[in-house]
Amino acid sequence: MNARKVKKILISQPKPSSEKSPYYDIAEKHHVSLDFYPFIKVERVSTKEFRQQRINILDFTAIILTSRTAVDNFFSICEDLKVTIPETMKYFCVSETVALYLQKYIVYRKRKIFFSQTGKVEGLNNPFTKHSKEKFLFPVPEEHNDDISHFLDEKKLNYTKSVMYRTVSNEFPEDQKMDYDMIIFFSPLGIQSLITNFPDFTQGDTAMGCFGNTTAKAMEEAGFRLDFEAPRPEYPSVVAALDAFLKENHKHHG
Repeated sequence: MNARKVKKILISQPKPSSEKSPYYDIAEKHHVSLDFYPFIKVERVSTKEFRQQRINILDFTAIILTSRTAVDNFFSICEDLKVTIPETMKYFCVSETVALYLQKYIVYRKRKIFFSQTGKVEGLNNPFTKHSKEKFLFPVPEEHNDDISHFLDEKKLNYTKSVMYRTVSNEFPEDQKMDYDMIIFFSPLGIQSLITNFPDFTQGDTAMGCFGNTTAKAMEEAGFRLDFEAPRPEYPSVVAALDAFLKENHKHHG
């Protein structure tokens, strides 16, 4: 292990909303300080960009929602375009969490809302079969894979994809320094953002951890040394991997 003693850690995610986050337990247990600052943020497409897609939201009778982000951006576009969604609109959600999140925007009990019990689109098989005549609108991010589209194609559903949001590099304050003993990444774009925002950054003995294979691959390609990766069988979460890393690191440095 060639990392220095880790005292100050940057976690490239938004600050947890609750004081009960397991990250705070780790900070206390290992006497380290944590900063939360996302390298990336989600940005909605402009109304102009949306209009260029020539989609009239009220032509549709159902909406497929895959995340809370999709819900927020869909309703934000409706608000900007002054579109009032009729009570007859049906919502097909990829999980119960997404379905319940709709309460932020609509009266839940009066609406036709279907959700997958499994968190996968296949769990909506029955409602899709039952409502196969609907015209579906499917909000997606700019970068998306086509797994769900393949499923909708197999079901021969009449659906239209609409790009409503994208992930972009976050801005950092002018005077922000990357003087952390450790940085933890959660996406390939986060690594890109570090390189763009801090072109002079060199890793040296800064420890780096990450979540997910694609992130690990992007770190390798950027020439960074990866000190830990989650999820692994023994470390299912970043928190578990970080805990083990700090234990080892502090033992090593006394």
